[in-house]
Amino acid sequence: MKYVITVWFWLVFLTTAPILFTLGALLLLFTYPVDKDRRMLHWLVCHWCHELWLHASPGWRTRFEGKELLPSGPCVIVVNHQSAMDILAVMGLYHPYKFVAKASLFSLPLVGWMMTLLAYVPIVRGSSQAMHQLLDPCRRWLRRGMPVLIFPEGTYAKGGQRLPFKRGAFQLAVEEHVPVVPVVVEGTTELLEGDGPWLNARASMRVRVLPPLPPESLGQDPVELAERVRALYERTLSANG
Repeated sequence: MKYVITVWFWLVFLTTAPILFTLGALLLLFTYPVDKDRRMLHWLVCHWCHELWLHASPGWRTRFEGKELLPSGPCVIVVNHQSAMDILAVMGLYHPYKFVAKASLFSLPLVGWMMTLLAYVPIVRGSSQAMHQLLDPCRRWLRRGMPVLIFPEGTYAKGGQRLPFKRGAFQLAVEEHVPVVPVVVEGTTELLEGDGPWLNARASMRVRVLPPLPPESLGQDPVELAERVRALYERTLSANG
């Protein structure tokens, strides 16, 4: 069954991605003068990713909790990383943000082009310039009132194991004096483990927004903050088995 589901998903994806890119380009053309942050375009992509691609199979279920906790202003949203499907899962939050992603994704046809239109933030992992690539554009977005979303692990490990949190997201929050919002993603490995390739017919996923950590609680040490937030994830996920 997973072979059928995988073929069906990629059929849906490949036939609808060009439509999304075309609609997105037209929307940006007409809305950019009044929406330079591209919030409307981001909403369209969230809707497309969540309602169409993440619901391509009737056996895929996603539950969202705590959306009301997301701040309306600038913040650093951090998300644990288990699978490539985490990206589609967090789109269901329908919250404006600039997504930080590895630079290689921006070269992909259609998907990468759309990420460029959305003005998401590319970063070359392992590069000596990686920290500047992360901090400089993210600072600009935060100062414009736009949240940024970062996977602090940088990538995902086989089997959904949690990796150490890198300090970049937390340094950004400390320096810009904005809240850190932990978002916990569970169950995406039921759908797709790592990069796959095979998708399972059934998956039960959950995306939970935890209470934001206010700026005054962050301290001045990004490394200590990263460890503290990772410990929060460990406790939260362990409590759910």
